[in-house]
Amino acid sequence: MSSKINVTAPLVILHGDEMAQVAFERILDTFVTSRLDIELVEIDLTAENRLVTNGQAVIDAIEALKRHGVGVKNAGMTVNRAQLGELLAAHPELDGTTLHPLATKSPNGAIRKGIGGNITREDIQFRNLQFNKPEWIGRDIEVDTMATGGSKDSYNELSSATGIVKLMFVGASGDPVELHRREVKKGDPWLLATNDIDAIKAWAHRFFQRAIDEKRDIYLGLKDTVIAGYDGVMRAAIEGIYDKHYRAQVEASGLAYHYELIDAQAARIVANPPQRALWGVPDNTTGRKLYKLVEQLKVHGIPTRKAHVSLSRMSAGGGDQYGSYNAPAVEDGILKVIVDGDEKHARHVKQGDPILLMSNDHEAIKDWVTQVFRDASRKQKEVYFGLKREYMDYDEVFSTVITDVRRELAQADTPPPSFMIMRPSSQLIKMITDPPRNALYPAQNLDGDIFSDISAALGGSLATASSIIESKSGTMLFEAPHGTAHDLYLTYLESDGQEAHFNSSALIFAVANALETLGEREDNAPLIDYATRLKAALIDTVADGIITGDLKGKTTDPASETVVDMQGFLDAVASRLDA
Repeated sequence: MSSKINVTAPLVILHGDEMAQVAFERILDTFVTSRLDIELVEIDLTAENRLVTNGQAVIDAIEALKRHGVGVKNAGMTVNRAQLGELLAAHPELDGTTLHPLATKSPNGAIRKGIGGNITREDIQFRNLQFNKPEWIGRDIEVDTMATGGSKDSYNELSSATGIVKLMFVGASGDPVELHRREVKKGDPWLLATNDIDAIKAWAHRFFQRAIDEKRDIYLGLKDTVIAGYDGVMRAAIEGIYDKHYRAQVEASGLAYHYELIDAQAARIVANPPQRALWGVPDNTTGRKLYKLVEQLKVHGIPTRKAHVSLSRMSAGGGDQYGSYNAPAVEDGILKVIVDGDEKHARHVKQGDPILLMSNDHEAIKDWVTQVFRDASRKQKEVYFGLKREYMDYDEVFSTVITDVRRELAQADTPPPSFMIMRPSSQLIKMITDPPRNALYPAQNLDGDIFSDISAALGGSLATASSIIESKSGTMLFEAPHGTAHDLYLTYLESDGQEAHFNSSALIFAVANALETLGEREDNAPLIDYATRLKAALIDTVADGIITGDLKGKTTDPASETVVDMQGFLDAVASRLDA
């Protein structure tokens, strides 16, 4: 007779790439298939398979999650141009000009939208990890951002009718051309933003010259992978100017230049601030938030972290920049936004100006706010919303929805937790500089990406945080918030698998969360008990000082730490699970 725990429902497993995948396979072998009688619905979401299947793997993942309801997703690569070229060279049968966007883009947004899910990220409650405060007071770091363009100078409003939003362009021919269309319902917010390519180039010249004059290392952060037609256009223009006019001067001056995606760069700089730097964040909405945070940190520093941070990120509605139409203007002309047949806005653009049109779903916003209040109430957390209501009708709808949801909860005799609405910049500052409260910080998509990465970095490691994607229909997807660990994977390959370094805590926790959810849904007490014990074994392992290299020196008793490789850590968790 088998000693394995019987599990009735299948578990969806979405495989990923590189070192994270090496760890994931060992976790599944050690903690799932060897101990449970369970059906795994496995889907290959590697970058190569997404390409080879022309994105069908992503569609299969969405359908499997909707059908079975509970899954675990591993980290996957988002290929850059060079990596795409390498993959296409390895598969000459593929035509790179006819690929579906799902074949090459990050699958994360498509999966979240496909299942209608929002993200909650919070720290895993390890007992003995200490927060090593970075030394911020007196750091000579300046944030430089553009004064115009982007969301700040957008036209945004709430749709007064249910219908179609069309983005039209009138160029030299005089004939209107439809660039994009999308459906909106009455009350949905939409926004058109553009930027001036000449203003971007002028900013770049000032930015690099300032860094040289003030002898500062240079940091530049944008979101060019997800918003390629907007942030990607800005990055290309700025780095073109750097290569042509300033690279030689920067290198001759002994200064460093760093480009990174803005969420990763914000996490790196806040957690490990350089001594002297000029940080360029061209998008002024994001740039102003980070400017205000840095100015606070230079004066007051970062206080001791006494509470675990939870952050809810809205993504199900496909709103903000991540669900946008974004592309550069092909020639000089006029942009027009037509809603349900009526012209709502028109503006001039020049060839090369980046264009962004986005909208959100009123009902998806309501579902998210309801989820935020429910989660906060369940865990007795205060809620701090960040909204830019003074000049953004796009954000004002969130405020209206919050009032509506509060009223509905009160009528159902379930009062919401205490909450506050503040500017997003104040929300970020509070999360970093005033964290002792038991709080939940809801944010829209791009802000949520940046805020959660900063919070995780301050917690010591992205591997010490959990991530849950939950849909209104009850679909639950658990994942680790970290990436594929490319550098560690290269070491693994170069050593022929002898050097395997990776912190698998977040992946183990995600698997345990998924098993616990399955247990609750089928009233499977042995499975719930096993999932609870797996989480406890993970936390006890770290509490005993057995850690991977990324946590070295970050426990409350560094002298008693035992640093192990990936397999040593998995073995340590397994031994405590069996004790």
